[in-house]
Amino acid sequence: MLNKIITEENIQKSKKLVDKYDKFIIVTHASPDGDALGSSLALYHFLLEYGKQANVIVPNEFPDFLRWMPGANDVVVAERNLSVAAELLEAAELLFLLDFNALKRIDQLEPLVLKSPTSKILIDHHLDPEINCNITISHPEISSTSELIFRFICRMGFFDFLNKSCAECIYTGMMTDTGAFTFNSNSPAIYYIISELLHKGIDKDAIYSRIYSKYSTRRIRMQGYVLYKKMKIFKEYNTSLITLNYEDHLRFNSQKGDTEGFVNIPLSIEKIIFSAFIREEKGVIRISLRSKGNFPTNHFAKEVFNGGGHLNASGGEFFGNLDDAVKLFEEALPRYKHLLI
Repeated sequence: MLNKIITEENIQKSKKLVDKYDKFIIVTHASPDGDALGSSLALYHFLLEYGKQANVIVPNEFPDFLRWMPGANDVVVAERNLSVAAELLEAAELLFLLDFNALKRIDQLEPLVLKSPTSKILIDHHLDPEINCNITISHPEISSTSELIFRFICRMGFFDFLNKSCAECIYTGMMTDTGAFTFNSNSPAIYYIISELLHKGIDKDAIYSRIYSKYSTRRIRMQGYVLYKKMKIFKEYNTSLITLNYEDHLRFNSQKGDTEGFVNIPLSIEKIIFSAFIREEKGVIRISLRSKGNFPTNHFAKEVFNGGGHLNASGGEFFGNLDDAVKLFEEALPRYKHLLI
């Protein structure tokens, strides 16, 4: 049995809204990862199974290795179909906001969500939610938003409406947000949920293969280049840094999702407990941070890059050039030395 993390008050309020309305919109953050898309599509499949109308809207494209997920072809990508996204949001009767804690994370969808008069339910596992919603279900201690969706559906008494497609999406989100259950995954509840998903008919080995064994040749070549040419080790801080400039992206003709997981690789090096990946994209420098043990990547991300996240997995953005972002990172390391040695 699962402990009741979500309050009974929030469950009852949510159930009334789900039963009351028929048209639902689910929004998740820009550059959707496995948990963002997994939790969104899981909720989408549940709502369809429950007899409701539902659509998932994302700000921009998601990686190719997530396109196998049931319902992925039905996702509305706002950067390609902003007018369609706007029409759907205007017609919505209930709006779910999943896997983000601030509206700035949904890019061009922010003003559309802000002006929407419909009731809103936030379900998220990031620290310090900043969004004003009718119902806020925020639990940073939970490993993924997809796990929260499982709990949400079950606590409302709708486990029977959690079909195989829903279960596959939940498992994908849980797996990817824990690095295939290699961090933030010591809770027995996670494995209880997995057992229930297996009873729904998922093939967890096949899901793993679809995510981690479907890389393109260009990605593998770029990975080798990055590790050989673009990785720096700071031995005195047990830290690694990978950088990638815009020219590198062009050199390998990289596509959305090709750099996914690069930040995790240096953590396999002996004594490395903090890994950073700083990459240049059009108009922005993106920062991904990962750690082992108790090093707080979320504190580092917030202080240095105005970002955030979880203890072992965080990120941020920098509006400037790549060299300045790297300089900020390197200048911050001495302040964290006591946590890194």
